[in-house]
Amino acid sequence: MNKLWIRITLAYLSITAVVLFCTGFIIADLIKNTYMDMTRTQLSQDADLLIKTIQAKALKDQQAELQKQVRHYYSNHEPRITIIDVNGRVLADSDDNPAKMESHANRPEFKEIVQEHKKSGESIRASRTLGYNMMYLSKPFIDDGKVTGVVRISITLNKIDAVLRRLWISLAFAMAAAFLVSGYIGYLMARRFTRPIEAAIETSNRLIEKDYNSRVPVKASGELGQLTNAINNLAKNLKQQMDEIKENQQRLTAVLENMASGVMLIHTNGRIMLVNRAMEGMAGLPADQLIGRRPVEVGKSFGLSQLIDRSLKTGEQIHEEVQLYYPAERILDAHIAPYLGEKRELRGVVTVLHDITDIRRLEKIRSEFVANVSHELKTPITSVKGFAETLLDGAMYHEETCREFLKIIYEESDRLHRLISDILDLSKIEQHRVPFNTEPLNIKEVILETAGTAKKKIAEKQLELILPQQQTVTIEADKDRLQQIILNLLTNAIAYTPEKGKIEIRLQEREDEVDLIVADTGIGISQKDLPRIFERFYRVDKARSRQSGGTGLGLAIVKHLAESNHGRINVESEEGKGSVFTVTLPKTQKNPDAE
Repeated sequence: MNKLWIRITLAYLSITAVVLFCTGFIIADLIKNTYMDMTRTQLSQDADLLIKTIQAKALKDQQAELQKQVRHYYSNHEPRITIIDVNGRVLADSDDNPAKMESHANRPEFKEIVQEHKKSGESIRASRTLGYNMMYLSKPFIDDGKVTGVVRISITLNKIDAVLRRLWISLAFAMAAAFLVSGYIGYLMARRFTRPIEAAIETSNRLIEKDYNSRVPVKASGELGQLTNAINNLAKNLKQQMDEIKENQQRLTAVLENMASGVMLIHTNGRIMLVNRAMEGMAGLPADQLIGRRPVEVGKSFGLSQLIDRSLKTGEQIHEEVQLYYPAERILDAHIAPYLGEKRELRGVVTVLHDITDIRRLEKIRSEFVANVSHELKTPITSVKGFAETLLDGAMYHEETCREFLKIIYEESDRLHRLISDILDLSKIEQHRVPFNTEPLNIKEVILETAGTAKKKIAEKQLELILPQQQTVTIEADKDRLQQIILNLLTNAIAYTPEKGKIEIRLQEREDEVDLIVADTGIGISQKDLPRIFERFYRVDKARSRQSGGTGLGLAIVKHLAESNHGRINVESEEGKGSVFTVTLPKTQKNPDAE
């Protein structure tokens, strides 16, 4: 009954408010329109009188007299008079100096006369200087049928605004009184019964919004008191349970988010329900884009999807290696186990993925390194052993044959010595065991000195060597390491450049760095070989490399030497057109051995 009474009262009050508002708007609009019509008529009459008083020639020849006359009769009085020529220039104004006033060519009331050729123009807008609305009315000066100027009369509308404000205040008071009288009795009767219910509803809504500290503050008796106490007890118990759940969830989240392994929880319908941060990194997608997808869509791994489907069907635990192909190819150690509910029913599977790509890559590199070292050592040792056996079998008594075999044995042993030296150097560089003695160096002088050691090989192949043109480019570096970088790159260019080719060494100096560039017109490197040329024993042309005496470690040494100097190396090459190696070194640096 009370609710219905409140609805009826509210409906009555709503109708009363609508009637009062409509009446107020009608009265206000009627008063405003009446006042505007009176003002418009008055301005029009004043404009007609002014046009009859002022002669047209005064607009051109008697501007000073015109301004004086206008200021004399209309200064500091309403309406404001402004006389404008056809170009928009102000000729006279009752309140301001026309020489300082801007052009009025863009004023709407002016355009209606001059551009639209109307008999009168009108505009209502806010004044920039006064801050309230004004009415502008304009009429033309006609001379021989042509418009020679415009008289504009303006008046403030603040009076009607004040009348409307007073009217609205009166209406507001009347409406407030009506509301107070109509709702007072109903309010007193309804509040006593509805306050506990409203508080209970508000508390319930806050509990729904997870505000578990909310309580019903109203004390009531009877059934309403029992209701408020029950809701408060419910809120208290619910808060305790949610605190426990939140604490457990935080622990689980902390464990999952800080795991290096990727974790996925898959529902029995085959859709992903949960992933951790590591899994996002493996899949290359955020969690909101992974949840709801099928596992086969993550990493494009059909093998992983098969294992998950098998675990979902059989409930068995699975431990196997799988491959992930997207966004990058990875090798994963997958642990898949069923996730069971309270009644031991299958609720899904948990998949834990360990990224063992680097481990497998290192194992492969180690295996290849051992195989390459064995192969590289076996070749010269086999040659030395074979020729030594031949000499012992009697070839040593033939002087020419003996000399030839001994020369081969010497070359192979020298190659073996270079190979072992390069392996030891590379190992020392990687372990930062090579002394690092920095000093200011003119890199051009180091290039010239290093290039001199290769003149013989350059001359043998009739190669053209172009050296840097700069006079002085100073950097802080270890001279021996810098020479080793230059010599290895130059030797590599000589080995892979055909006869009568060209090798160019140039420098590019920047504010903090220097680029050492070695370019050749050699055989070049294919795109598939480019990512691997800095690997140990990797050769683009294995036959040519062995013929030239190369060990396959030169570029690997250059890469590690550049990095030990806080620099970097980059290569650009096109097969059949040559290669460009760029070593970027800092001009100043700290001793890396001190790190």
